[in-house]
Amino acid sequence: MPENQNIEWKESWRDEYLKWICGFANAKGGKIIIGKNDNGDIVGVAKAKRLMEDIPNKIQTQLGIICDVDLKDEDGKDYIEIDVKPYDVLILYQGKYHYRSGSTKQELKGNALNKLLLKKAGKTWDAVVEPRAKFDDIDTLAIEAFKKGATTSKRLPFIADEEDIEQILDNLLLLEDGNLKRSAILLFGKNPCRFFINAFVKIGRFGQTDDDLRFQEVIEGNAFQLADKTLEVLDRKFFVSPISYKGLQRVESWEYPYEAIREVILNAIVHRDYMGAPIQISVYNDKLIVWNEGSLPEDLTFEDLKKKHSSRPHNPFLASAFFKGGLIEAWGRGTIKIINECKKAGLPEPIIEYSSGGISVTILKNIFSKKYLLEKGLNERQVEAVIYTKENGKITNSIYRGIFGLTEKTAFRDFEKLIELEILIKVGERKGTYYKLKV
Repeated sequence: MPENQNIEWKESWRDEYLKWICGFANAKGGKIIIGKNDNGDIVGVAKAKRLMEDIPNKIQTQLGIICDVDLKDEDGKDYIEIDVKPYDVLILYQGKYHYRSGSTKQELKGNALNKLLLKKAGKTWDAVVEPRAKFDDIDTLAIEAFKKGATTSKRLPFIADEEDIEQILDNLLLLEDGNLKRSAILLFGKNPCRFFINAFVKIGRFGQTDDDLRFQEVIEGNAFQLADKTLEVLDRKFFVSPISYKGLQRVESWEYPYEAIREVILNAIVHRDYMGAPIQISVYNDKLIVWNEGSLPEDLTFEDLKKKHSSRPHNPFLASAFFKGGLIEAWGRGTIKIINECKKAGLPEPIIEYSSGGISVTILKNIFSKKYLLEKGLNERQVEAVIYTKENGKITNSIYRGIFGLTEKTAFRDFEKLIELEILIKVGERKGTYYKLKV
């Protein structure tokens, strides 16, 4: 079996390998095999019987844990197998915490250490009491907005008649021994950033490149305000609303599907790591990116997000209140809704991926819309060529010339521009040449 999350090979014993044992104990457990080289070959270990006494003693005295240490033999060569079980409490080695991740050992510090401490204690970040918070820090208007949503969604209909704020928060499990949890401040606080400095949303409008920041905005507020405030600012300041008419009535549409963006923002609020950076929304000419610090649960993949999956929010108390307030579902369907809303709007499937220590969701514009294509610098002929290709699967030089009465040289130049912009690709040679969409 090769080295992996649970297996480590060492040719000989060194006391520093107690760090690896510490790392396994703090993670999922694992085995260290002494007497095996990096190729996985048994090379044997000297003084095996003495090590069989020394290693267990050193593990117990320096780490305070017990491991199974077995002496084994293969082709006349002794090797030692140390079986480390995972521990419910954090194990310390010489004043430092180590952790096994993949096939590497890491020293835990700062945010990573805090998260593991909470995990070992069976708590999530939003379940911890905030000792500085008082009931005067709770916004009664936010409580009323929650009550209205919970009543309308019929998820907590009885709460409409409840006037006692402390009782409401207790019913939502946002109190511990009468003290406010972090989740209570994030959800209903008058100024959550006073307690958690990065509990805000940052929006930037960019030009053609990432270093071309045109303008930006910071959105603050509690979690129940944040999504609506962010959507309002995006609509007012960052989006261009296409205008159409239904009879004599003027209709303004969103550049992106409203429900998809709302769902992305709500997901970011619920799943983000509040000890990290703020939620960041980057708006470009052709796309919108929402980024939040955090990660997927260990056994969930990005492919799983495209189908129904278990709902395991990073901040379950926030998620529970959002569900009861009628803002989100609790069935792991948020990402499915985002994907379906984009498809209904004729947009490409959004891109969900790891990026810069967090998760980003990229929503692309409709690359076949006339407005978008003209923004890319195409002329009217080239726009019609793209639309024709989308409808018919391909286009040839002769068809293009026939539609617009062009010379072969002009048609060739138009196609070169479409290829350069990575909208069309050329297939075949000479008389068999045709062009099709790249996406």
